[in-house]
Amino acid sequence: MSGLNPQQREAIHYLDGPLLVLAGAGSGKTRVITQKIAYLVQDCGFQPRNVAAITFTNKAAKEMKERISKLLPRHQADDLQISTFHSLGVRILREEAKALGYKPRFSIFDSADCAGIIGEVAKTVDKATLRQTQSIISNWKNALISPEAARQIASTEHEALAAHAYLSYEATLKAYQAVDFDDLIGLPVTLFQQHPEITDKWQNRLRYLLVDEYQDTNAGQYQLLKLLTGVRAQFTAVGDDDQAIYGWRGADIENLKKLPTEFPALKVIKLEQNYRSTVRILKAANNVISHNEKLFDKKLWSELGHGEQVTVTTCRDNDAEAEGVIMKLQAHRFENRGKFKDYAILYRSNHQARIFEEYLRDHRIPYLLSGGKSFFDKAEIKDITAYLRLLTNEDDDPAFIRSATTPKRGIGAATLQVLGTYAGERQISLFHAAFEEGFAQRVQPRQLEPLLEFCHFINRIQGRAVKEPAQQVLPDLLKAIDYETYLFDLEEERTAQTRWGNVCEFANWLNKKGEEQGKTLIDLTQSIALINLLDKQNDDDYDAVQLSTLHAAKGLEYRHVFLVGIEEGILPHRESIDPAKIEEERRLMYVGITRAQHTLNISYCERRKQAREFVPCEPSRFIAEMGSEDIRYAGGNANVVVDKATSKARFANCLDMLAGNKR
Repeated sequence: MSGLNPQQREAIHYLDGPLLVLAGAGSGKTRVITQKIAYLVQDCGFQPRNVAAITFTNKAAKEMKERISKLLPRHQADDLQISTFHSLGVRILREEAKALGYKPRFSIFDSADCAGIIGEVAKTVDKATLRQTQSIISNWKNALISPEAARQIASTEHEALAAHAYLSYEATLKAYQAVDFDDLIGLPVTLFQQHPEITDKWQNRLRYLLVDEYQDTNAGQYQLLKLLTGVRAQFTAVGDDDQAIYGWRGADIENLKKLPTEFPALKVIKLEQNYRSTVRILKAANNVISHNEKLFDKKLWSELGHGEQVTVTTCRDNDAEAEGVIMKLQAHRFENRGKFKDYAILYRSNHQARIFEEYLRDHRIPYLLSGGKSFFDKAEIKDITAYLRLLTNEDDDPAFIRSATTPKRGIGAATLQVLGTYAGERQISLFHAAFEEGFAQRVQPRQLEPLLEFCHFINRIQGRAVKEPAQQVLPDLLKAIDYETYLFDLEEERTAQTRWGNVCEFANWLNKKGEEQGKTLIDLTQSIALINLLDKQNDDDYDAVQLSTLHAAKGLEYRHVFLVGIEEGILPHRESIDPAKIEEERRLMYVGITRAQHTLNISYCERRKQAREFVPCEPSRFIAEMGSEDIRYAGGNANVVVDKATSKARFANCLDMLAGNKR
């Protein structure tokens, strides 16, 4: 416990009821959670298996496990339930699948699989419509709104289309014995609501819950937590209302507001000492966030010294901005003999990264891009994963179709169409339908033969996959389907080599995990949709400038931060200028500022090139909100930037006041 401040100690020791720890940016919240877990086990007599810590990302769960392993003996640390919400949902559903009419080996469909089903039931191939429909259904599921209820509340044309598709989508998922990511929260809630005896069992198993990033919970996650904690309400929720930036994906800050009402015995402890940033950086952050309506009063402070002034630079255009940032970064690194990984360039939207990438490449500066395409989204990885999913669950029809046709093996679209019709009539999976006499009578022998050959092959590999180590089965699978030859026939040599390299990396990674954890290929595949493969580039030892969206940077910190494109229409985003959304945009600015440890550089453009034209830009209102004390203005328009930004902010405040009076 040495080195903890009084508030951190109090949060760790408090066990007299539900607890909300309001943990400001850089206030040591992960330390509080891990130390509290150790305290529960070592001093309070809790069995490790009865303590659960829930995070939002695999990375956060991994970091927590690593920290805990330094505080507790290994056998105790291994027994703790530290996972993401979705991983916990999977564990509950695998164990209780029967009560909801699922097999324990149900499939978890990814976004692409789900989009395929939604496209069919909504009868659309338009990507924009598909994305919007999928998003609306996902938001309904996160809010625990059933297909029947969705039909009642649909108020727009898009919502009506989504509501119509929602019911068929759910039925199709169930027929495939599959769930989507949202179901991993929604189905456990349904399970606990419908089966009190199962709820009791899990409440007794998970006797103390610690929840990280509580402000990011959605309605479904909130209900799941309430059902798991029950009347005992033995939980510690750790969060920060000033960092609630995920409203657009269903996170509901109301969950923080509701806590004191729904848990009258709730204790609130504030962590306000910041161990990350200098005084000047924190002052800018506090000034900005003070313009939001506060749920809980909180002000960060630091003992790390005043530090350098925050710099705001006016740039002629986006080319000048990118060039200026890269030149300043290089000069600063040279003067301070720093490392590239000490620097981050943060922006509101992914498209802003491109021009910075160009300048970094031109200057041969290594960089990493956050929020790029996931390793698991690559076509070759999806191909191999389809085989693994089919081995785990023969009823996984999308996996059956993908693996039966990749590489091609003489099974045509016409054959699959007949098979699909027959399977639909019989209410069975494509895999099982292929073996039935009724189907055999509908196709030619030359159509049936390659299909049965494929199914028998899957059965043979499946027999091995349930008992033999992964590192024995996977290489044989890749060899049998001759995937390497398929890639080299399909692509130019260089592309084929890259894609085959990805497959080998994936296979080696799975083999290694199987060896380390003593798991079969089936065991590994059951959780594969939840695993984030840590790209080798994301290794902490890789020395590179970090390019990241503000959303992806949350929870991270860098010695030197460049916040770029801080303009009206970008931050705040042009689609987020009503009062409620402005508050979330302001929290996003606050998150950006508080990523910086030692220096913070903010830049905006006077004009920005869009297509072939230049569009005039205004500095973001958030620049003026930082105040002028401890801020150094630079660039072509430095002398008027404050006035411009201030007048913009005043105008926005007037609009807000008018809107408030109308209400």
